[in-house]
Amino acid sequence: MALVTLGINHRTAPVELRERVAFTPERMAEAFSELRAMCGASEAAILSTCNRTELYIAGDDQCAPVILRWLAGFHDLDAADLEQALYLHRDGDAVRHMMRVAAGLDSMVLGEPQILGQLKDAYALSREHGASGTFLSRLFEHTFSVAKRVRTQTAIGENPVSVAYAAVSMAHHIFADMSRNKALLIGAGKTIELVARHLADAGVKDFLVANRTLERAQALAESRGGKGILLSDIPEHLRDVDIIISSTASPLPILGKGAVERALKKRKHRPYFMVDIAVPRDIEPEVASLADVYLYTVDDLRQVIEENIRSREGAAREAENLVTDGVQDFLSQLRALDAVSTLKEFRQRAEALRDAETEKALRALRNGGDPETVLRSLARGLTNKFLHEPSIQVRKATTEGRSEVTEWLRELHQLDSQDDDATTPEKL
Repeated sequence: MALVTLGINHRTAPVELRERVAFTPERMAEAFSELRAMCGASEAAILSTCNRTELYIAGDDQCAPVILRWLAGFHDLDAADLEQALYLHRDGDAVRHMMRVAAGLDSMVLGEPQILGQLKDAYALSREHGASGTFLSRLFEHTFSVAKRVRTQTAIGENPVSVAYAAVSMAHHIFADMSRNKALLIGAGKTIELVARHLADAGVKDFLVANRTLERAQALAESRGGKGILLSDIPEHLRDVDIIISSTASPLPILGKGAVERALKKRKHRPYFMVDIAVPRDIEPEVASLADVYLYTVDDLRQVIEENIRSREGAAREAENLVTDGVQDFLSQLRALDAVSTLKEFRQRAEALRDAETEKALRALRNGGDPETVLRSLARGLTNKFLHEPSIQVRKATTEGRSEVTEWLRELHQLDSQDDDATTPEKL
């Protein structure tokens, strides 16, 4: 079974394209159904985050062009435009890519831990929709094991610099003393939890958390001494906040230019600092054109992140070695499983030949045949049947110049010397 990985990420595509290729939770069932039906994929998984969208397909090795056309059509994109940003990995390279992603080696923030949880969620979703079988299950489980070794055996996860941390770090460029500023956090997922923690560490004391469900917003806000509100309540609170950081799974913008304009007039042009971590984006891009608004997307956090990469290069090299070992181990397991299947088939064929010759000998005995003659005939018949097809294939391979087949035969049967006398069956 072939493995094909196809996707885009922060290195190959800008946020404008990534947000168009992102899969929303509401369309996942539809995506799995169409993907498997159109591509003939035996198994499939979809990873969709703010920095990447990737499809993992186990099945036909030639299905990549079909997947590309389906992916473009599903998101109403031109296939030629999407192809320019796309990367494709097959088999061993696809295994390595998944393990590097899980270990945080392919992330914008080198070594960031959130991606492993997102990959686990992708696996769980694939299983939920019946799209993950034996092959992908074995690959995901092995990948998680390798990622765990990277975390425990290298320093790549020490003093983590996440996208959330980078966002808060950039706020210092606008506000020197953030203890005087009020923050509005839009969303209540893991990324926003991290943002809240880093803002609190930076001195922010006044929090608003807006979310689709009020209960979740209140739970997160109260953990930081703040207040939870609904997304629909955001406009009436805009004039009072200085820092806005958003990360939701909404397919449409939550904060528009008009609402920000109205709030700016009431604020008498006190500046806003905004970071939109979401893909698709939560804040309309046109907001960036307003005076006194400093709006950044996830792609704008590169400077902080590049410093993180430089500080972790040594740990990254160690992690790459662990990934290499993990890839080789997984591929060895696959080869061993393939050998088991081949040996099982080989044994079944040998047993079928044995049973046929045994039944032939028993009939001869029942008909009064001489036991010694019957036994000799049985032995000769078994030998001829077992060696007939291998002998034909070895002769054919030798004629074609494939001498390695003869060498494999000698190794399999431990024929140590080329000069050994060999007894050739009379009938081959």
